[in-house]
Amino acid sequence: MLSVETRHAIHPDHARTMGTQELREHFLGTGLFAPGEIRLIYTHYDRFTLGGAVPNGAPLTLDVVDETRTATFLERRELGIVNIGGTGRVSAAGETWEMGRGDVLYLGMGAGPVTFEGDGRFYLVSAPAHRACSHRLIKLAEANRVELGEAATSNKRVINQFIHPTVMESCQLVLGYTQLVEGSVWNTMPAHVHDRRMEAYLYWGMTPEARVLHLMGEPTETRHMVIADEEAVISPPWSIHSGAGIGEYTFIWAMAGDNVDYTDMDFVQPADLK
Repeated sequence: MLSVETRHAIHPDHARTMGTQELREHFLGTGLFAPGEIRLIYTHYDRFTLGGAVPNGAPLTLDVVDETRTATFLERRELGIVNIGGTGRVSAAGETWEMGRGDVLYLGMGAGPVTFEGDGRFYLVSAPAHRACSHRLIKLAEANRVELGEAATSNKRVINQFIHPTVMESCQLVLGYTQLVEGSVWNTMPAHVHDRRMEAYLYWGMTPEARVLHLMGEPTETRHMVIADEEAVISPPWSIHSGAGIGEYTFIWAMAGDNVDYTDMDFVQPADLK
């Protein structure tokens, strides 16, 4: 019911030497949503962990994860949950929350075992925490909405900020998702890096045949990966993260590191990318 894969941190000098398969082995998360299972990727980027839980008719409980060597996974961690499937339920700390598609749940440090039920497909992101913050279910209407981009540059999009200082308090986890306006394809352009935080993307809402061309790497040593629906990208602090997709798609972004300042980023203009 529970499987955990460990990913070690990669130096940019090493990444420059990687071919397609090696890039995907280190930076791409596939097969996260398996019926009846919880699958996690435990990374050495700020000890950030991502994964999926799909109850498939029977409850699933996230409790002990050997990689953390703690009594429960959330003993010294906080957790963000996004439901990308049908209606489901999440229970922890004596409470139960019903989650519809697109809802986000934050569970603070010390929440104990977490149980997933119903028809949800739950995307999970977690980072170490130093104090307990209040649990909270956040609906789309409660998110902070930011509109960016232009149709002329094919990057018109809506950024929905959920676990974010303008909405709620967390330790270091910041999370939201970005929806492309019809006709736009670029999800983050101009690109940027933020050396003080790592980030992870989950692409979802795509048709089976659609793909996103995800750009990563140092600004002057870019690489790319071709990504399908419900696949995730682990983005190191030294890497850009940008992409262009075929048709409609949404991406969930989540960050952990030194601060929770969403605007703390160093932009890289297209003319400076190589």
